[in-house]
Amino acid sequence: MSEKFDLQEHIARGVERIVGDAIKATAKDPRQSAFMLRFAAASRRATNIRRRLEKEGEHIPSFLIASITSSCNLHCAGCYSRCNEATTDTEPVQQLSADEWADIFSQAKALGVSFIMLAGGEPMLRPDVIDRASKEPDILFPIFTNGTFLTDRMLQLLDRCRNLVPVISIEGGQEKTDTRRGEGIYERLIASMDTFKEKGLLFGASVTVTTENLSEVTSESFLRTLADRGCRLVIYIEYVPVSEETLSLAPADEERQKLEENMAELRKAFPEMILLSFPGDEKADGGCMAAGRGFFHINSHGGAEPCPFSPYSDVNVRTSSLKEAMHSKLFTALRGGDFLDDEHVGGCVLFEKRAEVEKLLAGE
Repeated sequence: MSEKFDLQEHIARGVERIVGDAIKATAKDPRQSAFMLRFAAASRRATNIRRRLEKEGEHIPSFLIASITSSCNLHCAGCYSRCNEATTDTEPVQQLSADEWADIFSQAKALGVSFIMLAGGEPMLRPDVIDRASKEPDILFPIFTNGTFLTDRMLQLLDRCRNLVPVISIEGGQEKTDTRRGEGIYERLIASMDTFKEKGLLFGASVTVTTENLSEVTSESFLRTLADRGCRLVIYIEYVPVSEETLSLAPADEERQKLEENMAELRKAFPEMILLSFPGDEKADGGCMAAGRGFFHINSHGGAEPCPFSPYSDVNVRTSSLKEAMHSKLFTALRGGDFLDDEHVGGCVLFEKRAEVEKLLAGE
């Protein structure tokens, strides 16, 4: 990575683009637009905090991924979380309490974190934690949900607290969505979107991109289906293979290039929507953004991990602060080596190089 590459400023410009696009996407909705303008001011304050800490030798990412539960009500084919045994059917013991998550959110705000992505499992199964998130209006909380566990109480909370943004997982049309997520799920997702639109809520969609659905999910017809229902955010997430049998589903360089090209065309056709990709253009970012470079992950039991696809941890936020967690031996070794710069297949270099990560964790 070039010495001239300023990661913090690169991240700051990226956040400014996202917030600017969000303001444009909500321009026709007075309530959403008013919130986004307030959030833009909060985001600028957070950027200044990160810049100040950078000068003090502390690199703080603007994004945090928080898996607030290990429980889920679906069994999606190829789920990385179930493959890693991080997700179960029942609520495991010793998960972080709502009070513990509230403390994490407060620490994040003080460090200048602008976005905390709530994941799981199924995060809607932890309304107590989402309620605590609503108390931090200076942080935007995208809630990555399967869209099947909405309650009237949750809808009221989403309506009241605009820093909570549901992001519904969908695989394309009915056939591909039901094949992966279960029969009848597509219709339930569409019904949830229609409810969000009826209530005037800002919401998005999360799409796992594979070699099989790339053309469909980046087509104008698919985006039109979402846009007509009020969706204003689409996040494309590259599929991470969970076994040797699923390697063929992972996007390679050719598919990644096609994804970026299609997104560029879709942005012209749907200027009212925000289109993002994860992990995005890693070459432009100077490598993978995990392990605290651009984001890191906290699992439901408090373990600080490089990313959700790399479930390895040597520190727990129950006994360490967020700032201390970012200085863990594992994170430091990953950022200091060449792991994050390597070429890879699929959405996560650390998943592909998990044997090497395990050696680092063991101190080898």
